[in-house]
Amino acid sequence: MSDFNSFRFGFVGLGLIGGSIAKAIRSYWPMAEIIAYNPSRDTLDEAIHDGVVNAGACSEDGPLDGALFESCDIVFLCAPVQKNAENLAALKGHLKPSAILSDIGSTKRDIQEQVEREGLSSFFVGGHPMTGSERTRYHNSRASLLENAYYIVAPTDETPKEKTECFQAFVKGIKSIPLVISCPFHDYAVAGISHLPHVVSAGLVNLVKHSDSEDAVMHAIAAGGFKDITRISSSSPVMWEQICMTNGDNIIKLLDSYMEELSKIRDEIAEKNHTRVFDFFDSAKNYRDSFDETSSGAHNLLHLLFVDIEDHPGMLAEVVTLLAVNAISIKNIGITHNREYQEGTLRVEFYSEPDLNEAKDILTTRNYTIH
Repeated sequence: MSDFNSFRFGFVGLGLIGGSIAKAIRSYWPMAEIIAYNPSRDTLDEAIHDGVVNAGACSEDGPLDGALFESCDIVFLCAPVQKNAENLAALKGHLKPSAILSDIGSTKRDIQEQVEREGLSSFFVGGHPMTGSERTRYHNSRASLLENAYYIVAPTDETPKEKTECFQAFVKGIKSIPLVISCPFHDYAVAGISHLPHVVSAGLVNLVKHSDSEDAVMHAIAAGGFKDITRISSSSPVMWEQICMTNGDNIIKLLDSYMEELSKIRDEIAEKNHTRVFDFFDSAKNYRDSFDETSSGAHNLLHLLFVDIEDHPGMLAEVVTLLAVNAISIKNIGITHNREYQEGTLRVEFYSEPDLNEAKDILTTRNYTIH
């Protein structure tokens, strides 16, 4: 593994994810140098005051000057995606040959095309840390946000193997779990497991809204399963509008396949084909049951809570012991690796709602953050 203590890191943008990566670097490699450009002077000053960033510039000093990052070994693009083209143009000609350029976006096609246009493909290793928080901005960033979370590593066809391997080592070094896939497959995969479900969830909620009676009976009785499968519809509409615009081709392709699946089961139900209808649900059940429960989101009927813990020896045992001495039985426990839409490192399942509520009280009293 590379000695990242000797590296110089650059950040264009210090929001929640950029700030968390920077704090992880400072935590694991305290001798590393971190340079940052951020629009807000206050955020930059806070990061310097924290001892996270060594030096930097902000919009008050002028537009992004790529010369700021000339000696950087890894540069992270963490500004809003609509600024990527402008920022890439500023960086062009200022990266040393061995430098790695990465991003943190949830889609890769646009950034890859922009990288190709600027002739920066040999520098680029796309990144997608599959973690997040409802609380945004640098002030809420923390190194532990990345611990035990999947981190997609998406090189281009022109990315040298040694750069991909170096970035993988970096991801492991900040305690994330690297998964190396191509940019096109990344967008197809996240369209299937994340983007399409959000579209379907929103469509189902809108269907019930438009189908309800005047006295809103459906709204009143909506609970359990309906709330569970539509929980993600509470996400930011601004973010999902942007995702649909940047990954529309893959979403449409999978949406067409989903509509064909619905059409088939609609016909089977209409024809009262008991065997086919049973097979439809049985196939889904078997595949769903094969999922690792620790990588899924919260499910209220399962009496779950999610706890933020740092990746230190004894932290997991401390939580288990704390609950055990209070006679609270744990049904299932595990680390959550995909936390993009569900906060909390540790997933704990209980047998009953009273146990769940008591566990919340106990852990909160001991200053654990509960989600």
